[in-house]
Amino acid sequence: MAGGIEKWLKHNPLGSLSERNRVLLLSLLVGVCSGLAAVVLLKLIDGIRCLAGLLSGGSAYEWQNLVTPGIGMLLSLLLVRYVVRDNISHGVTKVLTAISKNESRIKPHNMWSSLLTSSITIGMGGSVGAEAPIVYTGAAIGSNFARFFGMSYKNMTVLLGCGAAGAVAGIFKAPLAGVLFTLEVLLFNMSMSSMVPLLLSSVSAAVMSYLFLGDSFPFQCTLTPFSMANIPFYVLLGLFGGLCSVYFLRTTLWLEDRVARIRRTGLRWGLCALGLGLLIFLFPQFYGEGYGSLAVLLNGGDIASDTHTVLGFLLRIPWGVPFFFLLVMLLKVFAMALTNAGGGVGGTFGPTLFVGAIAGFLVARTLNLLLQQSGISVPEQNFVLVGMAALMAGVMLAPLTAIFLIAEISGGYDLFLPLIIASTISFGTTRLFEKYSIYSKRIAQTGELLTHDNDQAVLTLMKTSDLIRDKYPRVKAEATLREILPVIAGGSAAVFPVVDGQDRFQGLLDMDNIRKIIFRTDLYDSLHVYNLMEQPKAFIREEEPMDSVMRKFEVTEAWRLPVVTADQRYLGFISKSRMLSAYREELKLISQD
Repeated sequence: MAGGIEKWLKHNPLGSLSERNRVLLLSLLVGVCSGLAAVVLLKLIDGIRCLAGLLSGGSAYEWQNLVTPGIGMLLSLLLVRYVVRDNISHGVTKVLTAISKNESRIKPHNMWSSLLTSSITIGMGGSVGAEAPIVYTGAAIGSNFARFFGMSYKNMTVLLGCGAAGAVAGIFKAPLAGVLFTLEVLLFNMSMSSMVPLLLSSVSAAVMSYLFLGDSFPFQCTLTPFSMANIPFYVLLGLFGGLCSVYFLRTTLWLEDRVARIRRTGLRWGLCALGLGLLIFLFPQFYGEGYGSLAVLLNGGDIASDTHTVLGFLLRIPWGVPFFFLLVMLLKVFAMALTNAGGGVGGTFGPTLFVGAIAGFLVARTLNLLLQQSGISVPEQNFVLVGMAALMAGVMLAPLTAIFLIAEISGGYDLFLPLIIASTISFGTTRLFEKYSIYSKRIAQTGELLTHDNDQAVLTLMKTSDLIRDKYPRVKAEATLREILPVIAGGSAAVFPVVDGQDRFQGLLDMDNIRKIIFRTDLYDSLHVYNLMEQPKAFIREEEPMDSVMRKFEVTEAWRLPVVTADQRYLGFISKSRMLSAYREELKLISQD
């Protein structure tokens, strides 16, 4: 099979090109495919939503919302369990894991599985976003194209990033945001030469989106001119956005962990479907991504006209409005977590933008109510837009992506200064409480997160199992000095691992200790290996992270350390020279142009 692929690569039109030129052509192709995938996803969501709407009986309170989201979750759950047979939730986190742990390899089914299941989930009313699944889809397209054409690890990673960038650019018609998302959120540490493929992929994906979806902005809004007098209020919005980001991140992870403790799949789905149905019934804004419900806020419309909820009476009371939207902001996280935990497939990207918009409106409306006697008012639609950037900067710890994405998807470049102020302050506030984003926190806790830090990135990419060498003869702890003399004489090893009958590590036998008594023939039968062996200064576990291994070498100043399994079975040694050599090679690989 491998030989057939190599032969095909040699004779296909791309086979005669250098790998760098192949990357440029493939980045264009990956961008086109990722853009088309984004178009297909959006069309599928709209189509499924229309079909789900046929279930409506015309009730003012849309009773079908109690049922259809749960049906969508169930269909997605069955598809994942019996067709895909793989965990495809949390797409961006899965991409980060592939980069950090799986050599940028993503399974082929991810080129369609996330797209299909997320469209069913969201189209039927699941309260999640389509962005993370399409990022996973785009990254899978890039990874599998690179693997098919025999690319190196570095260029496979570049094409994976091209797919992710193209997916963001395609779904939002925002090519610059696609590039920034890849660099900030996916934690790429790229040279300038790698930027060209990312740009090609993002632009080509955006072109596909414009061709099939038209040239309108994803978020049409009516903005008022920016006023310097409102800067203190944007600072306040940034602080509030940072605190909301911490709430969003921590509550999401806590809820997912709690629901995951329900081991019975049917029971978990039933409870989540019931909870989600009730939330959407009370707050129809939670249906699907919720972007449609933001139109009134983004264009300064009459909120009181929205009585499509049993809580609609609150919207006709001045202070009832911020109270209602405070509930929406706080409970959206629950709706999102229940959707994903109950078997649905979707991401946190869309809910982050939704909660940010609500947070921005909440701040603006509260300020207007408090300051109405003084004649001061703030433009609520501007704050809605800036709030989206503030939450995105905090939850994803990606301020540049937030600034440029919101400007691109709304045409709100006139609000560039408020976007920068709110996003930067929200980012800084969140970092006071959280070091990692919602996508990377769990991976970071395992020590497997690839970062922008070259040193840490190299240690993450290195695998302990690749450095183990089992070249030293093993000796038994009960053996006498006479019994091990042939082993010593027959080799040049400076150290011998001592094991028991079950191959469990007992200690080290150092040649320096043996030389002191090598000519004492009267001791050959009375001295045993356990009399001469010593304990190592530290052990290395089989799957121990490399940064931990490096610290052990620094602390002990040892030249080599034994590697053992959890049950103390001996595997071999890792030497400092081999570790440093592998470190240099890995550093050269990720740093080369």
